[in-house]
Amino acid sequence: MTENIIPTKAVTKPLAKKTPAPRKAAAPKSTVAKPEKKAKKEKKNEGKIKVVRDSFTMPQADYDIIAEIKQKALKAGLHVKKSELLRAGLQVLAKLTAAQLKQSIANLEKIKTGRPAKT
Repeated sequence: MTENIIPTKAVTKPLAKKTPAPRKAAAPKSTVAKPEKKAKKEKKNEGKIKVVRDSFTMPQADYDIIAEIKQKALKAGLHVKKSELLRAGLQVLAKLTAAQLKQSIANLEKIKTGRPAKT
């Protein structure tokens, strides 16, 4: 025999509407915490110096002067790189007065800037 199965709904009680819980005011963020994080980053970067890679054009005679100064430094027992010589030269130039700097630059041979043309 076949039984008739009648689907029935489950009886549920109506749920009471939940009232949203009152939200607590967000605690103000500590302003001290952010500087501490920055301080940590600064400590990491203290040892690192940002370096910039650049290229420039100079006459062969000036390039030869760099080689002569490097040889002079080697005789004095100091191994020096070309970039170190250029940076040392900048330190010396920075100490000049405006008139001395103007005279020093006026004494330079004027050259065409940029990369040489490919042949």
